[in-house]
Amino acid sequence: MAGGFSGFTPAAYRFLIELGLNNTKPWFEAHRTTYETAIKAPVAALVVDVAAELVRRGLPLEGDPKRSSFRIHRDTRFSNDKTPYKTQSGSVWYRQGSGKDGAGVLYFHFAAEGCFAAAAFYRPDPEVLGSIRERIRVHPDRFLAMQSSLAAAAMPLDTSDSLTRMPRGFEDLKDSPVAAALRLRSFLVRQDLSLRTTTAPALVGAIVDVAERALPLLRFGWDAVDEAGRV
Repeated sequence: MAGGFSGFTPAAYRFLIELGLNNTKPWFEAHRTTYETAIKAPVAALVVDVAAELVRRGLPLEGDPKRSSFRIHRDTRFSNDKTPYKTQSGSVWYRQGSGKDGAGVLYFHFAAEGCFAAAAFYRPDPEVLGSIRERIRVHPDRFLAMQSSLAAAAMPLDTSDSLTRMPRGFEDLKDSPVAAALRLRSFLVRQDLSLRTTTAPALVGAIVDVAERALPLLRFGWDAVDEAGRV
């Protein structure tokens, strides 16, 4: 697969800004060529180059343009907002042998208002979330050590997506050192990326750096899923 990512151009940012102001099918079709050349093609190249760098560093994530890139069309079936297009671009690299809907991914978010890379189990399905919580219950010291390693790598666990009460079945741990972790609905770390980074080939390494620093989180979650599957 061809890569050769050289950075997003000002035209990519300008397209997303203008799309936000003109989010209609006629406008998009009139500017489709810009979308194809300034957004879609560079995203595909980025996916390929990040995947190659993940392999080079021995990180157990993979991706390809067909499965890793999200469509620009919004799913408006259950939304009051009927604007047809997303005003950002998202890409994921997933666990080897899994898929973009599998639990535990590396994610890149490209938007005019700001870009970031993240590693996450984002709002996982109940079975996956339950498996992670159970592993925290059984191995609290391992979780706390993992959390400390993330903080030491300047990748603190995001605690904003959290329940106000302990989840059912874990009430007895409300005063434990892992109580806050058990209330989480997502397990996520992220790194904001500057304009200078996104407009240069260095973006590839910056995204993979996030995966490398966040690997303890991904491994903890993957191990939880694997252990649950063996029960």
